[in-house]
Order: sequence, then C-alpha cells, then structure tokens
Amino acid sequence: MAAKIAGAGGGKYDLGQNNEINVTPFVDVMLVLLIIFMVAAPLATVSVEVKLPDAYAAPSPNPEKPIYISIQKTSGRVYVGDNRSSLEGLCQDVKDNLGNRDPENERIYIRGDGDAYYQDFMRVIAKLQDCYFYSVALVGLDAVGNRRGG
Repeated sequence: MAAKIAGAGGGKYDLGQNNEINVTPFVDVMLVLLIIFMVAAPLATVSVEVKLPDAYAAPSPNPEKPIYISIQKTSGRVYVGDNRSSLEGLCQDVKDNLGNRDPENERIYIRGDGDAYYQDFMRVIAKLQDCYFYSVALVGLDAVGNRRGG
C-alpha cells in the first residue's frame, strides 16, 4: 500500500483542515504548574511559630540645626540649606554649615523633587560618602493619603 501524494480527491491519508484548538497541551502545562506551586508553597513559609511583638519606634529628637541638601528636578541643581552649591563644593558647604558639631554624629537630610533623576541622588550621596558623611536620610511626605495605591 502506498500513500497518495498528489492529485485530486481525498483518500485514506488525506489530512483535512482542523478548525478546533487542541487545549490538551495547555491543560497539561497548567496542571504541572499547579502541582509545582502546591509543592513549593509550603516550603516557602517559615515553620517556626513565634509571636512577634508590636514594633513602635520612639521618635528621634530633632537636631538643633538640621542640614538639608535639596535637589531640583528640572535643572539638577544642588542646594545646601538655601544656598546653591555644586558637587565639587558640596563637602565644603556642608562642613561650613556644621560649624563646631561633630561630622561623624551628624545626619544629613536630602530632599528632592518627586520626579528628580535617580542619578542626581546617587551623585550627591556618593559625594557625601567621599567626604566621610555616612549618615544620610531621605526626606519625604509623612501623610498616608499621599501614598500611591492607598
């Protein structure tokens, strides 16, 4: 017996068009994924039961004269307090604002526009680290209503 390769008419080996979608492979893949997640989910949880205490942080005292570094979005300009500064002169400007206070125990607050570029923040933080200022805080809004999605 031989298969008919060319010519008109249908025969024993004629493959007609199949207009139906075969969902069997899709169902097989979904069942395998379901089994994997059912097995892996218990492994991802911690099995040691502990009663965690409530976390209440006491507010830290405000410094006598905080040092704020501001970053503008549009120009990327850097300000120490109300005075314009540059990355090259940032260390000296911060030290001038410190006065007699110990730089190792002083926290520097960085304020920036919400749309300011990340690279501008990183340049300022890297420059502060080069000048041995490691205690840096980012300033943001504290209101719950201003959070996205909340």
